[in-house]
Amino acid sequence: MNGHGKSDGRVVPAKLANKAVEAVAEPVEERRPAKGNTGGSTRPGRRAGTDVPSGLDRVREAARKDRSARFTALLHHVDLSLLWKSYVAIRPQASPGVDGVTWEDYGENLRENLEDLLRRVLSGAYRAKPSRRAYIPKADGRQRPLGIAALEDKIVQRAVVEVLNAIYEVDFTGFSYGFRPGRKPHDALDALAIGITRKKVNWMLDADLSDFFSTLDQAWLIKFLEHRIADERVLRLIRKWLAAGVIEDGKWSETPLGSPQGASVSPLLANVYLHYVFDRWVRQWRRRHAHGDVIVVRFADDFVVGFEHEEDARQFLSDLRDRLSAFGLGLHPKKTRLIEFGRHAARNRAARGLGKPETFDFLGLTHICAKGRNGGFWVRRITISKRMRAKLKVLNIELKLRRHQPVPVQGQWLGSVVRGHLNYYAVPGNGDAIRAFRTQLTRHWFKALRRRSQKTRLTWVRMGRLAAQWLPPARIVHPFPEVRFAAITRGRSPVR
Repeated sequence: MNGHGKSDGRVVPAKLANKAVEAVAEPVEERRPAKGNTGGSTRPGRRAGTDVPSGLDRVREAARKDRSARFTALLHHVDLSLLWKSYVAIRPQASPGVDGVTWEDYGENLRENLEDLLRRVLSGAYRAKPSRRAYIPKADGRQRPLGIAALEDKIVQRAVVEVLNAIYEVDFTGFSYGFRPGRKPHDALDALAIGITRKKVNWMLDADLSDFFSTLDQAWLIKFLEHRIADERVLRLIRKWLAAGVIEDGKWSETPLGSPQGASVSPLLANVYLHYVFDRWVRQWRRRHAHGDVIVVRFADDFVVGFEHEEDARQFLSDLRDRLSAFGLGLHPKKTRLIEFGRHAARNRAARGLGKPETFDFLGLTHICAKGRNGGFWVRRITISKRMRAKLKVLNIELKLRRHQPVPVQGQWLGSVVRGHLNYYAVPGNGDAIRAFRTQLTRHWFKALRRRSQKTRLTWVRMGRLAAQWLPPARIVHPFPEVRFAAITRGRSPVR
């Protein structure tokens, strides 16, 4: 930065709506922001890129030094190397968009295709294609609409997200965990458990935004982006993606509201929207109005807030409804509850002649007020029962379709299913549920194999040997929250 607040002619100062973006420690996390938390390389995997271009380091540093800076020249960071990394990060088996172009098709002339794409992006000739509408079932029986973008749109979106992450990872709050580099659902789950345990939490607001991705106000989104982004070419790209619409049953329809759920750019846009609508407001509310401890953990449009005092909780809920309404959002009436929860909840409810404290669900796990082996308070997490039943039902149908495959083929597939389940749900205190999942899956496999022939000789004894051979044992694989949380927050980590 020079004396005029510019860096290489690319950054100009601009005052934001409020000063809530100071890099302060979040009370739920009890730590300072990690130094250089976004300065490292992006980890290989489904995110674009194994290394962030060095030019973005300058953007990141400028964003960190001046929290009111607006960036006027960003699109030049989208180069051939970044487009290539974005292409490599896309899952090859992903469904194609409306143009039918697959990952393999595009890769046959990859360099020529990416050079042409880059030329169109930088010249303004690039045109976003409509998303192809698809649906996936939700746990409550409804259908979740997804927008499957064309391959080139995915490539460009991932590249732009890498560029914008250099700015917004500096701005985003510590209690925002969803779809951010270096942050996983278990980081949010650990932070929540630690917050409830270490802070004076007696009440929990379990909240879910109603149809967030389909009701997000695009005009407000652009205004929020303009707080930091002054490069009109980048803003024009985002407008193109928002205005591209969707194609369903061969018919195109516009999308004046929302952001296509499933698009590579949607998680970042959602985080930007909620950063200004929710995160900054919550931090300000906590500082100005709370009379006791308040903890917050948000993962995309799903969040929980813990309170020391019931009066704070009820006032927050009322104020939150007004805040969200001003930006076209609302709380899901059936998924938003204020419950008594915490280390004193069981004792306080018993004194009033009430039953056990209620439970709440967050990120696939039901949270329960429990006692540890030493008799102290413990937040126990178990698999959401209806979610496990739904998953087993789907797997049972899939097993019936695969039952004529060779047993080793079925075993390899089921082994990967169980490993994936354990990698997420095998947390301390959830041993019974993960063992039940493996047992029920073995039963479904047993029935599917026996139906292959009326003269089958398959017995439970042999089935037990098959299960032992192909299915990993149901063991806890995650450490206790306080162990991993301490290691992450005290060591060199991208988690802030």
